[in-house]
Amino acid sequence: MSTFFYKLGRFAVRHRRAMLATWVGLFLAIAVASQVANTETSDAFTIPGTESQDAFDLLDDRFPAQSGTSAQIVFATDDGSPLIDSADAVNATLAEVAELDGVIMVSNPFDTGTISQTGDNPGSIGYADVRYGLETADVGIEGKELLEETGAIAQASGVQVEFGGEVITGNPEQHPPTSELIGMGVAVVVLLFAFGSVIAMGLPLFTAVLGLAIGLSSITLASAFIDLSSTAPTLATMIGLAVGIDYALFIVTRHRSNLAEGMDVEESVARANATAGSAVVFAGGTVVIAISGLALVGIPFLTAMGLATAFTVLIAVLIAVTLLPALLGMIGTNIDRWKAPFTKTRTSEVDKETMGHKWAVAVTKRPVVALVGGLALMGALAIPMLDMRLGMTDAGTAPIENTERRAYDLLGEGFGDGFNGPLTVVVDAAGSDDPASVVAQYSEAIAADPGIVAVTPANFNEAGDTAVLSAIPTSGPAEAATDDLVHHLRSDVFPTIEDATDTSISLTGVTASNIDVSEKLMSALPVFMVVVLGLTFLLLMVAFRSILVPLKASLAILLSIVSSFGVVVAVFQWGWLKDVIGLETTVPIISFMPIFLFAILFGLSMDYEVFIMSRIKEEYSKSLQRGDGEPVESVVSGLTSSARVITAAAMIMISVFAAFVLGDDPIIKMFGVGLSVAVFLDATVVRMIIVPAAMTLLDKAAWWFPKALARIIPNVDIEGEQLMAVLEAQDHARDDGDIADEPDAEQELVSV
Repeated sequence: MSTFFYKLGRFAVRHRRAMLATWVGLFLAIAVASQVANTETSDAFTIPGTESQDAFDLLDDRFPAQSGTSAQIVFATDDGSPLIDSADAVNATLAEVAELDGVIMVSNPFDTGTISQTGDNPGSIGYADVRYGLETADVGIEGKELLEETGAIAQASGVQVEFGGEVITGNPEQHPPTSELIGMGVAVVVLLFAFGSVIAMGLPLFTAVLGLAIGLSSITLASAFIDLSSTAPTLATMIGLAVGIDYALFIVTRHRSNLAEGMDVEESVARANATAGSAVVFAGGTVVIAISGLALVGIPFLTAMGLATAFTVLIAVLIAVTLLPALLGMIGTNIDRWKAPFTKTRTSEVDKETMGHKWAVAVTKRPVVALVGGLALMGALAIPMLDMRLGMTDAGTAPIENTERRAYDLLGEGFGDGFNGPLTVVVDAAGSDDPASVVAQYSEAIAADPGIVAVTPANFNEAGDTAVLSAIPTSGPAEAATDDLVHHLRSDVFPTIEDATDTSISLTGVTASNIDVSEKLMSALPVFMVVVLGLTFLLLMVAFRSILVPLKASLAILLSIVSSFGVVVAVFQWGWLKDVIGLETTVPIISFMPIFLFAILFGLSMDYEVFIMSRIKEEYSKSLQRGDGEPVESVVSGLTSSARVITAAAMIMISVFAAFVLGDDPIIKMFGVGLSVAVFLDATVVRMIIVPAAMTLLDKAAWWFPKALARIIPNVDIEGEQLMAVLEAQDHARDDGDIADEPDAEQELVSV
């Protein structure tokens, strides 16, 4: 493996202009294609194998599909007086709405009776439905703004006007990429202090941005052919930017160390690509595999999000081992030029006077104390995870300055919390001789349940064999009581009537669908974790030719993940420090967050695991060659040589992820907190305490590998041990005059 990347590094240096032109040309081609294609994201999703999806499919079959989109206008008097007193102002606004392009229907609350009858001021809140003959994306942000402008008429008469529905939520306001810029700014500072050179700092940023641009352009292009969530590009940006900088950081660090040892540029780049580059490919490959494994869950929108993110990571890996070596070749020996003020140009990886070395010595001297302390801290942070409750966000979790949030609150105040999360009831009475009578039985049984406020009249299809009703719960859509209600209706109320009438009934709609998604994902999580853990164990076993090292790695990574889950639950579900991150109300843990976060974090944690363990294994192999075979000294040397670069890489990742907490979307906030906390814990407690302590206690047993497995499992030489031995032998032979030219020496690498 390392031999291939050694040759690839040489090839990239020798053909550096062609390599740069290829990647830039690829970006331009994809960018142009994505602009030409008719692309748009879609937050609609299907959940095969669930009751709510079966009901949706039945509705598509029995009821004619109705195209277009809708909006909702909520009116409320400022002083709590009856809304009917402001009828002229409300009617004037609705008349203005009816004149908007694309609007085909506007209801009137005074005609439909959609005026509040409960609350502190009955009759003071009402709403109107607006139907467009266009899809949400076709109405667009401009159409959304025109709709909102109509509220000025009623507002001038002292009526509060708020807007909700698909037109509003489906056309979010476009904000400048503040989070990305903040993350990039912190990365610049960290890289400057890590390298002390503007050029060395700029390379990881350039390659990361180019890789991200190619990835996002490809995602945009793909959205013309497949449904991609609007969250997918943000997640891809978050992950792609972080790993792109980190992967380049690892390789540049090794290259500068090689240059400091006196190697020429081409040899230095080739060896950096063979060692750090091999680790990058292995770690990045694990990220891609873990995130792509989301396809096993069987939820299309989650699969698409996972593949989009995995593709961005793949591009980052390819650029790191092809374009970056070419750029290093172009810069040559000028990589440390343009030194930054107040910084020190660092090239040596091993320095016994550094804090990293002193820390490594301290941990290895007291491994039991370090291990127990690290495990206790991580275990304490993981405790809140036991109270995790999955769900989905809605308009009620949006910032209060958003009109959809204020509309949500007004509707809850005037019509009850459950009004914002109605349950769609679908009755299939095709097997009944009297469908109307059967539907009436179902309606009465639902209405009699204490968890239901009201049930709307049934709407039958043309054939008269299928009916749709809407049931309004007493609790809000994100409350645990609504989950209990759905399970109670499905398991206790419906079966008796179904058996007696030879019919079937299903609950669907957004609320029921979210509950089904949460349960399906929760049931899939253990299987997914076993698959990813098992696959990772096998990959690490092949990479390091050890049994205990991959076992320790899998458990350590799992520990950092569950600890980060605990922090996420404490912040978002319990409300600890929620004001600090700009969260106005507690929210359930997003249903797809645990499984998606597990896939991402397991892959990202592998970056540090592979990098630090490859250095420890490299040092241990050198000690075996010297004849002493001291595993503890190898742990100290490996940790010392990798501590600074791992710290810099972690700081960059944490800053990129944490910057996304500044956004308004609770989903993105949740991912930002989860990812930044997990990387912080993994790079500090796990990598700097638990791993060296565990490796010290395992001693030589850490590198035990059964002879039977050693004979059948290939040696991929991820740390470049065999390659370095051949190259060092060639260096000695060349110094002695036994090797006359480089091409002949290169041929010897084929046998490695």
